[in-house]
Amino acid sequence: MDFMSDALYHGKRFRTLNILDEGVREALAIEVDTSLPTDRVIRVLEQLKESRPLPEQIRVDNGPEFISSKLVAWCEKHEIKLHYIQPGKPTQNAYIERFNRSMRREVLDAHLFGSLRDVRNIVHEWMTSYNEERPHESLGNIPPSVYRRSLN
Repeated sequence: MDFMSDALYHGKRFRTLNILDEGVREALAIEVDTSLPTDRVIRVLEQLKESRPLPEQIRVDNGPEFISSKLVAWCEKHEIKLHYIQPGKPTQNAYIERFNRSMRREVLDAHLFGSLRDVRNIVHEWMTSYNEERPHESLGNIPPSVYRRSLN
């Protein structure tokens, strides 16, 4: 998991919470809002829990939302290990950093957003394309969702 930030064309800032399954390179969620506190992170994880098994481990940086006692307790309750990367070492979370770079180039830098709804709509379309259509060399040149289904 990782956060990104950007601004609408009139200057209002927003953030994204990006959650990626490193094993299959699938974007599981991209939450968009002006504020994404720990409770919101937990809510997104709860929503994901309804559609897929929870992971054994989640890799994160040392941001306040991720070191929060609420998130730590939620992860302990669900037997998930929080794996913190070393401060200043984003390469230790290379998969999400690469994903963020693609999202920055193809979405955030490519559009002028007028509203959060615009951001959410474009991000949703991009995430669907990323998961369903875009081949990944590391997966044998097939999209992440196709690769995930092949594992079942």
